[in-house]
Amino acid sequence: MTLRFIGTTSDEGDCPTLYEVEGTTDILVQGDRVTNPEQLARLRDVKESETFVVVPRDLLVRFAPRTPAPTVTPFSEIAPLFRDFKHTAFRLETRRGYASDRNSPKWARWKNGADLTAEPETGWHENVRQQTQQGKRFERVRLVDEPLTEGQQFLLASGHRNIAAGEDIRNLPRTHAQQLGLPDHDFWLFDSRTVARFVFDENDTTLGVIVTEDPAEVAAACQARDAAWHHAIRTAEFARTVPSTV
Repeated sequence: MTLRFIGTTSDEGDCPTLYEVEGTTDILVQGDRVTNPEQLARLRDVKESETFVVVPRDLLVRFAPRTPAPTVTPFSEIAPLFRDFKHTAFRLETRRGYASDRNSPKWARWKNGADLTAEPETGWHENVRQQTQQGKRFERVRLVDEPLTEGQQFLLASGHRNIAAGEDIRNLPRTHAQQLGLPDHDFWLFDSRTVARFVFDENDTTLGVIVTEDPAEVAAACQARDAAWHHAIRTAEFARTVPSTV
């Protein structure tokens, strides 16, 4: 089963760390193995298959889930959040490509050399424009590889239209994101209080989102946002470093 990084209290990428076992209520704990004979002797009902690790209480307080097992919600059901949020909608994009992009008519036009900056506005662009005119913010950080994947090239080309509508889109090299300990899953964060975490299949198709206001998950998303936003590069500046997409 897939592991999803939840959080760590380590500054240097060492253990301890918590992971969620996707599709279950289980949490995997990574930490230093217990070797002290006196401590091991006090453990009860030890099975031969078991091992034991030490984690700081702070890790569990900050990141251990406090809500029941999550349910997957169709993405269409969170549409009102993109109108009703109060100040900021932030997206972290971590994948190397998205099936929704590859299956869109815009992808075929782009492959044939179309200038995507000349594309007409969509309902998404209209909503972004309406919300940003009220002083709200749409922000994205996209993790990118070196060289860019085809999916990332498409997003860079099509992103200029989103920016014209009012989004602030920035890019962060994946190697840098890994150094920062950023999560490897996509999410929307609304007003620093509601997280909509994406669930994908192996073909990059969106299966839905898991919506939560669990304090631990919201805190982890806020920390990821702050770190990513601080280090990410504005799209106009980033595009100048990728001549093939300019």
